[in-house]
Amino acid sequence: MVIEHFVENEKEGQYYTIPFSVPQNVIKITVKYEYYRPTKGILSDLRPTNCIDIGLMNEKGRFLGWSGSSHSEISVGEYSSTDGYITGKINPGEWRIIIGAYHVEKKGVTVKYTIDFEFAGEKLLFGDLHIHTKASDGIFDVSQIANMAREKGLDFIAVANHNNYAENFALPAVNGLTYIPAVEWTHYKGHMNFYGVKNPFEDSFIANSIEEMRKVIEKAKALGAVISVNHPKCAIIPYLWEDDYIFDMAEIWNGPMRPTNVRGIAYWTSLLKAGRKVVAVGGSDYHRPLRFVKIGNPVTGVYSPSQSAEDILDSIKKGRCFVSESKDGPAIDLKYGGFRMGDTAEYKEGTDLTVEVKSRYKVKLYLVTDKYEKEIKAGKVPLDKVKFAYIKATKKHGNKVRAVSNPIYFN
Repeated sequence: MVIEHFVENEKEGQYYTIPFSVPQNVIKITVKYEYYRPTKGILSDLRPTNCIDIGLMNEKGRFLGWSGSSHSEISVGEYSSTDGYITGKINPGEWRIIIGAYHVEKKGVTVKYTIDFEFAGEKLLFGDLHIHTKASDGIFDVSQIANMAREKGLDFIAVANHNNYAENFALPAVNGLTYIPAVEWTHYKGHMNFYGVKNPFEDSFIANSIEEMRKVIEKAKALGAVISVNHPKCAIIPYLWEDDYIFDMAEIWNGPMRPTNVRGIAYWTSLLKAGRKVVAVGGSDYHRPLRFVKIGNPVTGVYSPSQSAEDILDSIKKGRCFVSESKDGPAIDLKYGGFRMGDTAEYKEGTDLTVEVKSRYKVKLYLVTDKYEKEIKAGKVPLDKVKFAYIKATKKHGNKVRAVSNPIYFN
């Protein structure tokens, strides 16, 4: 939408508004404006020039923010806004641009406003599902972690401290960042992340037998928690409980890619071959600055209908996600007929698997099933009758894993 508005010289020194219409299903509004401005900066008050300030009001006439002439582009949205503007739900109706006619040349000036709408719909979001703060054994507080995550371009994070969840009740609002409530249930026989519930255990996290372990997990699940087994094949803290059915997800990629994670991917694949439907996720397990352990390495990429914590976690539970070495790493999606990654499909002779990969650099792709692993190209891939199919991306020259998708399952 483009609005050209002429500001007369007689308006100099005044404030007023002009309307624009916002349609349904908008989650973000961006307003850019431009006009002839012969003199800028401190000389604006000494020489003839134009200086038009901007602010915004919503459909109810509520003031949302003001940036003077500091920004030529502003935005407000449900999950992020320009500094100085209120973040919140975007309702349809007649909104208003606030005009501040600070300086206007005698001949007047035409201001061109370009208004863009971002509509609700599925988006690819990137996040780190395993980060620690100094509430356990990290060295940064949650505000520092959140800002580091935004600097990396992440859309969501899970702060998963060891056996404590106090921070879940006081997470600081950071523009554009969503928190997935989490805690890392830390036991000498293995670690698990509990996602989606601020306080998944209210009495105690203690378990000294497999029966007590199951009770802890079952109580958390009853509250709505989604359970991930963390770094299951880590040489230092492996998963030792004799129960491969208690968790919903597996952290196949923890920190930098290394043999531990290769074993983790193999373990997850063995669960798939046994008939389990386990979602693959990844996280940095970041505690402090180290050469190879960094926030957002790896990321879990999620195809989500919104940036709400509920929608992100629900999409992860459904397997609408992949793990990649970073936000700039390969992004993968799978389709089979009308089915998506994470779905269970009916196998049909002659129906191809559609493999979509976006990558800034060349990678090798492997189709992994219960029967075989073979190199393929992106696009339409013929598929035999198998139990599941997922994609693994590696370096073009070498075997280092760069991304792993979740599977499509077959009856």
